[in-house]
Order: sequence, then C-alpha cells, then structure tokens
Amino acid sequence: MKTKVKELRTASGITQQQLAELVHVSARTIISIEKEQYSPSLMLAYRIAEVFHVTVEDLCCLEENKRLEDQKYEEL
Repeated sequence: MKTKVKELRTASGITQQQLAELVHVSARTIISIEKEQYSPSLMLAYRIAEVFHVTVEDLCCLEENKRLEDQKYEEL
C-alpha cells in the first residue's frame, strides 16, 4: 500500500529509527512501510498520522489506493 510516510518523515527531519521509537515499532517496520512491503495496522497508521499531524486518510493515500484496488477488480 502506498503511503506518505517517507515523504512526511524526511520533510520533518526525522530518522526511521526516531519515528519507530515514537510509534513503538522497530525501524525495520518503518522501512518496510516506506518500501510498500508492509501495510500498517489501523492503530499504527493512526500513531504515525498523529506524529505528522495529518489524517490517516492522507497518510495512507486513501483515494489513490482505493482507485488502484478498484481497477484490479474491474480487470477480473
């Protein structure tokens, strides 16, 4: 799932390790989210969104991800 985690984190000058500590996960989890290899749980997404003062919908690119998923179903 596409997110804005890396974009928001780098704009804020926060390292992956610092963000991980703020939201109580490993740096590996943050790395995996940024590489779109792992989709955060709702609670983790909420915690990350709080750090950057954005909504979960904005953090997780809800509209774009929904559109991409809808396209997959249309192709079936």
